[in-house]
Amino acid sequence: MKVMIIGTGYVGLVQGVCLAELGHNVVCIDLDQAKIDLLNSGIPTIHEKNLAKLLKKNLKTKRLTFGTNLKDHIKNQEIIFIAVGTPPDEDGKADLKHVLHAAKEIGQALSLEKPSKSLIVVNKSTVPVGTGKLVKEETAKYFKGSFSVISNPEFLREGWAINDFFNPDRVIIGAEQKDLKASKKLAKIYSFTNSPVLITSLEAAEIIKYASNAFLATQISFINSLAELCEKVGANIDEISQGMKLDQRIGKKALFNAGVGYGGSCLPKDVKALIKTASQYEVDFRILKQVDLVNLAQRQKFVKQINKKIVKLKNKKIAVWGLAFKRDTDDVRESPAITIIEELVSSGAKINAYDPAANHNFLQVVPQVTTFNDMYECLKDTDALVVLTDWDQFKKADLTKIKHFLKNPLIFDGRNIFNPTKMQKLGFEYYSVGRR
Repeated sequence: MKVMIIGTGYVGLVQGVCLAELGHNVVCIDLDQAKIDLLNSGIPTIHEKNLAKLLKKNLKTKRLTFGTNLKDHIKNQEIIFIAVGTPPDEDGKADLKHVLHAAKEIGQALSLEKPSKSLIVVNKSTVPVGTGKLVKEETAKYFKGSFSVISNPEFLREGWAINDFFNPDRVIIGAEQKDLKASKKLAKIYSFTNSPVLITSLEAAEIIKYASNAFLATQISFINSLAELCEKVGANIDEISQGMKLDQRIGKKALFNAGVGYGGSCLPKDVKALIKTASQYEVDFRILKQVDLVNLAQRQKFVKQINKKIVKLKNKKIAVWGLAFKRDTDDVRESPAITIIEELVSSGAKINAYDPAANHNFLQVVPQVTTFNDMYECLKDTDALVVLTDWDQFKKADLTKIKHFLKNPLIFDGRNIFNPTKMQKLGFEYYSVGRR
């Protein structure tokens, strides 16, 4: 099929590259000319496993192109995916200006092109319930011909997005009754997978995405609340997590990893957006409000733990491993590291920081840190190590080296990557979350 993707962020770029890999003819549109130039030269603008290889391969085959002008590429398109950002506004509501701008541009371009067959507009962005109808209304202001609007939410994990595209747990396609034919055509794009394809109402598909992320966030805040109890009674949160995961109703993939809480581009904003959407319909989503509060409190508790041990942080030099909100990505949006490091800096601490992928992005948000290109160099002459992301290379670190470079063998592990018993035997003063 001929496919257009509007937006080249995590969702749009992965969707475009993977559809091209499947043999579709794909053009990706973005207003940022510098980004388009990089992508056309085969340089990915995000950190994602195997993305560079697939990008270069499909540019070479000419199945994938990038541009800035939607009108130049609208001719004969069959499916247009809207994959632009929906950041939260000041009160947590999803900002739909980019989505509606894309809908407007589609309508204006179609009015000039006057396509002979019906086009399918697919909302891939995470949007509150009712947005599909808004997109249809906005496009119809400019184009009076036939087109369908479908919701097809993404469930890609940053760091594993390529794998998740080709091996989805499920595919959700939401459409109005009159657009069922279009939804079945869209389903053909996903015929490469044996995963379930669920066709729902437009509204249900829009809610499923938020509901899934909100429930995942609830798991994380739940286990962190339980970790606090563990610290009070002397239990080990890892053992409790392991025992709970053996319950088939919960499962081995539950997000029961205690730590400094969740971050990223999805869970924080989607939790807030669902709370806001519920309130607009006079539903007080009390459980989800607590999920959000617990997550923010988790970061403050971790800082208090550091303050309790290092009473005077002024002019102390602290090493931080991990700036991205999770491993295998360069994304620092809503990263717990931002809050924690800003608190340490405000107390007068000097921060040496290292992340395998996110140094540059983090400096754009918190410029008061000194970043390093080597994880051990980052430790030299520092008073303590703080771990905030669970990169595999941190888990495999040479503990003897760590002890050698630190002025004091003091570690605050916000991701529980080390074994407490082993750390004690090696002479570290070691603090983690929910463990002795």
